Amino acid sequence: MQTDNLELKKLVYLYLMNYAKSQPDMAIMAVNTFVKDCEDPNPLIRALAVRTMGCIRVDKITEYLCEPLRKCLKDEDPYVRKTAAVCVAKLHDINAQLVEDQGFLDTLKDLISDSNPMVVANAVAALSEIAESHPSSNLLDLNPQSINKLLTALNECTEWGQIFILDCLANYTPKDDREAQSICERVTPRLSHANSAVVLSAVKVLMKFMEMLSKDLDYYGTLLKKLAPPLVTLLSAEPELQYVALRNINLIVQKRPEILKHEMKVFFVKYNDPIYVKLEKLDIMIRLASQANIAQVLAELKEYATEVDVDFVRKAVRAIGRCAIKVEQSAERCVSTLLDLIQTKVNYVVQEAIVVIKDIFRKYPNKYESVIATLCENLDSLDEPEARAAMIWIVGEYAERIDNADELLESFLEGFHDESTQVQLQLLTAIVKLFLKKPTETQELVQQVLSLATQDSDNPDLRDRGYIYWRLLSTDPVAAKEVVLAEKPLISEETDLIEPTLLDELICYIGTLASVYHKPPSAFVEGGRGVVHKSLPPRTASSESTESPETAPAGAPAGEQPDVIPTQGDLLGDLLNLDLGPPVSGPPLATSSVQMGAVDLLGGGLDSLIGDPSFGAPPAAAVPARLGAPISSGLSDLFDLTSGVGTLSGSYVAPKAVWLPAMKAKGLEISGTFTRQVGSISMDLQLTNKALQVMTDFAIQFNRNSFGLAPAAPLQVHAPLSPNQTVETSLPLNTVGSVMKMEPLNNLQVAVKNNIDVFYFSTLYPLHILFVEDGKMDRQMFLATWKDIPNENEAQFQIRDCALNAETVSSKLQSSNIFTIAKRNVEGQDMLYQSLKLTNGIWVLAELRIQPGNTSFMLSLKCRAPEVSQHVYQAYETILKN
Repeated sequence: MQTDNLELKKLVYLYLMNYAKSQPDMAIMAVNTFVKDCEDPNPLIRALAVRTMGCIRVDKITEYLCEPLRKCLKDEDPYVRKTAAVCVAKLHDINAQLVEDQGFLDTLKDLISDSNPMVVANAVAALSEIAESHPSSNLLDLNPQSINKLLTALNECTEWGQIFILDCLANYTPKDDREAQSICERVTPRLSHANSAVVLSAVKVLMKFMEMLSKDLDYYGTLLKKLAPPLVTLLSAEPELQYVALRNINLIVQKRPEILKHEMKVFFVKYNDPIYVKLEKLDIMIRLASQANIAQVLAELKEYATEVDVDFVRKAVRAIGRCAIKVEQSAERCVSTLLDLIQTKVNYVVQEAIVVIKDIFRKYPNKYESVIATLCENLDSLDEPEARAAMIWIVGEYAERIDNADELLESFLEGFHDESTQVQLQLLTAIVKLFLKKPTETQELVQQVLSLATQDSDNPDLRDRGYIYWRLLSTDPVAAKEVVLAEKPLISEETDLIEPTLLDELICYIGTLASVYHKPPSAFVEGGRGVVHKSLPPRTASSESTESPETAPAGAPAGEQPDVIPTQGDLLGDLLNLDLGPPVSGPPLATSSVQMGAVDLLGGGLDSLIGDPSFGAPPAAAVPARLGAPISSGLSDLFDLTSGVGTLSGSYVAPKAVWLPAMKAKGLEISGTFTRQVGSISMDLQLTNKALQVMTDFAIQFNRNSFGLAPAAPLQVHAPLSPNQTVETSLPLNTVGSVMKMEPLNNLQVAVKNNIDVFYFSTLYPLHILFVEDGKMDRQMFLATWKDIPNENEAQFQIRDCALNAETVSSKLQSSNIFTIAKRNVEGQDMLYQSLKLTNGIWVLAELRIQPGNTSFMLSLKCRAPEVSQHVYQAYETILKN
């Protein structure tokens, strides 16, 4: 180790690095040599010593390294400083506390202002590395001054240094569009760099900052033009690099198709491209297809469909169908191209073409049905489940146009049990459609398929569908017709677009593995390191929607999201074990025999339920009584507009509490609270995905409860919920659901369904969300009603530790719809007489005694349904103490 020969020294140090872990006690003996080498006049030896010290991951040695490392960070030679900067990151990984105590992080931050660009780059790389493992620490505190230094260093760094600096710039959010434009102008020259990693890092920065530029700026157009050539150049590299470039271009084209809209030709497939490059190019061709270039694209695709590579041919045929659905003007040409391909009689081409034509029929009904005869000629050659299912769908959907539809379907029925589930389900539906269109000729056929599906099959999906059709046909053929032959929604063209929030996140990861996998890092990086959710900066006020006219679906406004969340009716009643009876159109009417007063103000409501036999039944009674009952759509009364005048009331809202912990719901955590505003009740939910998989298809259902609370609309979670993502949503509620007395009275049992499972929890809602806006009683009426309610219905409560005067109390309660009708002063005590009314028509009358200087209030409540009083008292406490 004491040798002066540099090559030998390198070898010895290399040996030390490898064996220090297994022999830590021996390694300590080398410390003195490191310390001595850090003072060596030769900068190469100083750097070698500090590099080796950083690589020896032995706890006992780390404290000896601090002094030499401190000197090297301030060394006059930039080569030593840049090596020392990386060493800080390595040391932080072994002992983070030590690095912070020794003040190395501040020294690293100072190195960002270093005169040597390589030192700056390594300091940025080290700080980024440390910041990734400690997302909460604000290490890279970027400001316009430090950004300026980084941009100056950018021009003189090595290529890896440039990548570190560009990645760091991508994490900065400019304060306005002028700063964003200035950074873009200084980063643009990097697009012509020979290293593809530098180019992609520069593209990432520009894509991110373009969000802040207005589309009206001349510079915005210039930038779009500048982005195309470097991306095209990436496609002349070797196949592996091409593939990475294509995966990134796929994201860029989804975000901003206008960048490459004139570059279609570079994505045409070459005969010697590997299959993975071919398939990726095909995908981008379809994304760029527009009316202007569709003729070119179709000619290419037709050529591809005659290739020898089966996978590629299949994808090419599918691509023709996707073009037809995307560019309406080209649909006719696409259909004739597909028919030409069917005439080739190549088995797999025919099958793919039939699958694609089915989708074209769904997009353009009653336009191209003349081709059905040609399709039927190829029935015998179909042997793949998807193609057979598509053909059966076509025959069932257009049974009235096909003379021998029953014979065609019967031919499939012969080997019913050998078919795949997909084909069996399609066949069952098609024969039921046929029966509804031609009932006289196909009675035997439908009975045959129903008995095959229900009695001989062991597939639960098939059996259930069979039973549903059987019951529909036997009880109400008219309803069956409406259900089975209902108008179908048109399909949208881009079914495989990445969901917008995920796309924005992936744009921030251009040039990394995430952009190749098209998954956020949290989906494939194990442990907590490096998983920081990134998002694009908010658009400036002058910028408009990023949706370009070409990518907007023909039938929908550009900004609208397709509605993929199932409505409440999609939830099977027996699955959720909840009552899905027909919606109650209003509060239950009074059926009670209790004698009301002269003025029946308090009719209806809970007191009417006391004599109800189902009142005390356990929640198990909520299982639907009969499967045939129509399922409520939950939309009968979207917002409960029947209640109250609707003055703007700022009713007290409790902070969100965790209702369903992630441990109990396979990673889904639900927090929430209840609010009431302007006469509408809502449940404000916060859903957090703590699992490793994406969550979709959310829906919610309530069990019967004391006040008939029910969702007034489906649960709106527009985008799939990615791992570690949180989404907030507000669910409007009404009070026209089924009623059943709960214990306690304000208990609400909830079921939430997503693509993973169904989860159950219960929560207590505060009663004041049910206090309606027209709850102020007339004075005379108040007196008469107070006398009329028997004294045994009066309940007394004490509200402690409430240092408010009568005025404040009155206005606080009024904001939550508890109205003061009169106020008196009796023997120095303030007496407030108040009324409130619940959504189901129950009135509660109150007397509140306030002694000035005393923090305890006396509350007397009178009500026809005394079981409500305890909860009204709790509402008073909550409102007055918050």
